[in-house]
Amino acid sequence: MSLVYSLAVDIGGTFTDVVLRASDGTLTVDKTLTTPRNLLEGFFAGVDAVLARRGIRPEDVRGVVVHATTVVTNALIERKGSRTAMLVTEGFRDILSIRNEHRYDMYDPQIEFAPPLVPRDLTYGVAERTFADGAVLQSPDEAGLRHAIEQMRQADVKSVAICFLNSYANPANERAAAAIIRAQLPDVYVSISSEIAPQVREYPRASTTAINAYTMPVSRPYLQALRQRLADERYPNEPLIMLSSGGIIGAEIAGRSPVRMIESGPAAGALAASHYAELLELDSLMSFDMGGTTAKACLIEQGRPLVTGLFEADRKYRFKEGSGMPVTIPSIDMIEIGAGGGSIAHVDGLGLLKVGPESAGADPGPACYGRGGRNPCVTDADLVLGLLDADSFLGGDMKLDLAAAKAAVKQVGDRLGTGVEDTARGIYRIVAEAMAAATRAHATDRGVDYRGLPLLAFGGAGPVHACEVGALLMSRAVIFPPQASVLSAFGTLVTPVRLDLVRSALGLLESVDWDRATRLIDDMAQEGLAALADAGVSADAVRLSFGADLRYFGQQNEVSVSLSLDPRVGRDPTPIRAEFERAYHLQYGFNPSHVAVEVVNWRLTALGPELEREQTTVTAAEPGSPRAHRAVSLWTPGQPVPVYERRTLSAGQSFEGPALIEERETTIVIPPRWRVTIDASGCVIAVPGEAS
Repeated sequence: MSLVYSLAVDIGGTFTDVVLRASDGTLTVDKTLTTPRNLLEGFFAGVDAVLARRGIRPEDVRGVVVHATTVVTNALIERKGSRTAMLVTEGFRDILSIRNEHRYDMYDPQIEFAPPLVPRDLTYGVAERTFADGAVLQSPDEAGLRHAIEQMRQADVKSVAICFLNSYANPANERAAAAIIRAQLPDVYVSISSEIAPQVREYPRASTTAINAYTMPVSRPYLQALRQRLADERYPNEPLIMLSSGGIIGAEIAGRSPVRMIESGPAAGALAASHYAELLELDSLMSFDMGGTTAKACLIEQGRPLVTGLFEADRKYRFKEGSGMPVTIPSIDMIEIGAGGGSIAHVDGLGLLKVGPESAGADPGPACYGRGGRNPCVTDADLVLGLLDADSFLGGDMKLDLAAAKAAVKQVGDRLGTGVEDTARGIYRIVAEAMAAATRAHATDRGVDYRGLPLLAFGGAGPVHACEVGALLMSRAVIFPPQASVLSAFGTLVTPVRLDLVRSALGLLESVDWDRATRLIDDMAQEGLAALADAGVSADAVRLSFGADLRYFGQQNEVSVSLSLDPRVGRDPTPIRAEFERAYHLQYGFNPSHVAVEVVNWRLTALGPELEREQTTVTAAEPGSPRAHRAVSLWTPGQPVPVYERRTLSAGQSFEGPALIEERETTIVIPPRWRVTIDASGCVIAVPGEAS
């Protein structure tokens, strides 16, 4: 029987990772530089490499072609989206600036927020009004709308976000305005809040719609070109796109809602971490994903990543909740900061060494890439310290320039009055501190004690820095899975086709308008079925699951609850209240059960069939020995450290650090007094000395 091949590609800000999986569980992987000017070049360079290595043609990839990307996230963090305008109800031009009037630190008089994606001079008010019950008081004033459109034309905007009051209850006014804009500005992308985020609360809805509009001119043309190129090269199936919620969906649907892709690559990594938690029989762990541009951390509990209906993108201040941009899209819950291998080190106005969030990306990249970069980056510091081999980076396919790295790091050292190696050590440790601080904040905000949790490390730069981060988090072990550098791409192959949907319907649970609730849930079911059909899933293979966001009457925030039954059947509020009270008690430790319960949102998830998760990992038959020693200056200047090749290590083999374990796409750095063991699954497990 011939093998069936599936393909996964994860485009990051610096590298593009490719995994080809055969139906017997074997993997073929590659890592190539991302090509930001034309992402398809890097995509197909990596794909062609793995197909050639396996000796197959595009026609042989009869399984899924799944794609994850951090392009949307990086556009937000680095503010490299398109010029975007916003249309709001007259009198509400300052909604993105006023936000929700919450202060994320009430005791800091100098608190600041990042400027909104859409500035006030590109925000236009139009006379219109819809009531909270959906009744239209006034249709959009056409003269005012056309005046705003002319101003947008003169401002050369590429995309428009529309967010009118109460449009979640009735989208008619938004749709009417969108039709006129599309007719007058046919080359401009249009996003309307009633399609992107049909929920209560004006500011989060406006923020989500603005993000969608800001990033659509980047993502949609790319996905359309990807579909065409795959068809031209005779790949049998349409591509599927990874979403923030941990599901995959067709490219056409994803292209219209890039905000759903904002955590695409990181979500895939979290799903891979969930896979390894199950494989290693761990109830809980912390995933740590560090790539070329960003670093991400995610809690895995009971073998699953946490999922949230509201998260923040691009937090700016001490990782505090409220300092980022809210996104009301279901997403795997994680923390993300601009600290990756390409993050640029600099000296701030106070004379302090800082790293990120600006990244050199893939073009020009760190100075050591030899592509014209002059800024000192984390990868330059790693090379200066001897953690990377200039001649064997990416298996020798990409030579690194040590002299350029030293010259770049020296620029910062000269400003600080420190030597090159001391500066490089400072960059290495500041990055670790930043990532550990973000992870602590993420866990503490969720009431989780991070101390002692195993850390699963992956991404191109993750294995280089993970033990330093793990020591700061007091992790009892740091785990490096096989193919750690391309694990996010692998994660897209272990998740089913899925779409998560939500609709607001505010009202008391005991007196729900079941006819209206049924219409909303029916609409979501139809949207989910259509989206999964677009991804190639037949209607009889779709599974629907239901949920709701509820709160006690008078409360500001709600709790998301998974419902065991379809609420349309029986229309009984009793089991819904029981499930809410269980979830509420688990989170807060008590229940004010004498208070009425209020429904805020209904949720629905459409799921396709489960995917095969078998994986074959081959370890060496005999324990491997160091192939060389290299001078490393991270702990002691010029310390000779043994260098192992990962493919030569056998299951059950154990040794102590310091050590470097190299594979083609990354290097694992083991500090002194840490003990390494290779387990049966091929994972490298490092345990700090005091815990061994």
